[in-house]
Amino acid sequence: MSASDRPRAARTAWAIRHVAFEGLDGLEPALTRAGYRVRVADAAGGLPEAELRAADLLVVLGGPIGANDDAKYPFLSRELGVIAHRLAQELPTLGICLGAQLIARALGARVEPASAREIGFAPVQPTREGEGSCLSPFASDPVTLHWHGDAFELPAGAARLAATEVCENQAFELGRHVIGFQFHPEATGRNLEHWLVGHAVELAAAEVDVPRLRAEAERLGPGLAEKADAVATRWLRQLDEPRSSEAPST
Repeated sequence: MSASDRPRAARTAWAIRHVAFEGLDGLEPALTRAGYRVRVADAAGGLPEAELRAADLLVVLGGPIGANDDAKYPFLSRELGVIAHRLAQELPTLGICLGAQLIARALGARVEPASAREIGFAPVQPTREGEGSCLSPFASDPVTLHWHGDAFELPAGAARLAATEVCENQAFELGRHVIGFQFHPEATGRNLEHWLVGHAVELAAAEVDVPRLRAEAERLGPGLAEKADAVATRWLRQLDEPRSSEAPST
């Protein structure tokens, strides 16, 4: 029985969290409305690998470590194993920032330092494919939160959904069950103060104007929350649609 075939109330969505302040944020209301029971696993605390492999939906969140840092952080190897299993089984999997980089790596794509660090609120440009995807809300309102120093190569067979001048691969989709975002579509700005404290060293090194970032989060918050909910709602609806390759019975 596939995830879309199960009773809505019986479905479970797991999120792998790498730091406490980077959570599902604006994506969670749509998951709840769609009937998912949301559970969270802390990557550094030990992953329930069997449950993550079998989950109806997995969201792999961001974090301040690199997707290639498994020698330093061995739990990343186990996390990659979970992701690879889900990809092989074509199970719904969504990645954000580090999460998208891990998905890309599991698909054989390179993850390397970007040409420049992107931190702050700035536009993202959906591609033609992106405008027809769950990222369509960004076509008319492109501003989102960026916070990364690494970037992923577009995985083989994946469609590029969005780009920026600094990073040409800001989002990708593989089939309808796998999607990755380099930027942070989930971020609503509601808990930005935790990001500012948790990333204080990085912000200082990058000479980011913290008061300005805080003010922008307050001003942009309502629009960010609306887009986060729209993106999640549209992607979840896509998962529940019958596969186009499934011919009707005669």
